[in-house]
Amino acid sequence: MSDLVYAWLGDTPVPFHQGWDLQRRLHEGRVADQVADTVLFLEHEPVYTAGKRTGRWDRPITDPGAPVVDIDRGGKITWHGPGQLTVYPIVKLPDPVDVIAYVRVLEEAVIRTIADHGLTGHRTEGRTGVWLEPDPERGLIERKIAAIGCRIARGVGMHGLALNCDNDLSWFDRIVPCGISDAGVTSLTAELGRDVTVAEVRPLLERQLADVLGADGYSHTDGVELLTGATARG
Repeated sequence: MSDLVYAWLGDTPVPFHQGWDLQRRLHEGRVADQVADTVLFLEHEPVYTAGKRTGRWDRPITDPGAPVVDIDRGGKITWHGPGQLTVYPIVKLPDPVDVIAYVRVLEEAVIRTIADHGLTGHRTEGRTGVWLEPDPERGLIERKIAAIGCRIARGVGMHGLALNCDNDLSWFDRIVPCGISDAGVTSLTAELGRDVTVAEVRPLLERQLADVLGADGYSHTDGVELLTGATARG
């Protein structure tokens, strides 16, 4: 893979549909080889996104205080919002496309990133995402620290991963996150007992993501300019 282009969409949380529109525009451009492999880094305004496998029982029973948006990725329902680092790689995958292998690559990038903070993440059989082992001494069950949800169309990826940094975890209490009722949700801040911001984590994840994707290197572009350009076209 050639260089990745990283685009930070700014410190202001992005409305979900605005980010989704930008993803789709970049996806079309990447399919046509008109743009480079581009990875969007952002924080969203609070939103629940429901993947294709979301059942009625997974959804909020009452008003959760944020919109619920049905989208075209795999998986079930989850939350995005401030304090969570959301990453959308719009990248062309090698042929033949192996979706499971791609999901494992994204998980590996997160596992390496949280290892930089002294945490040991793992995969759980039959479930996507990155998890932390139960900690009986602290009264903690297995906990999910990052969600993965992708869509591959015409050989190019969309959506991606969401790593909990210093977000409000109570948003997850209003749903069955990712359809999993027998485990918890956590963040870097909750685990380490100090504020771990998106700004602190982003450069670490950039480095690890480039490595696991096999990129020759990476550069940065103005994500806010990309975003406002997409809005103008919309």
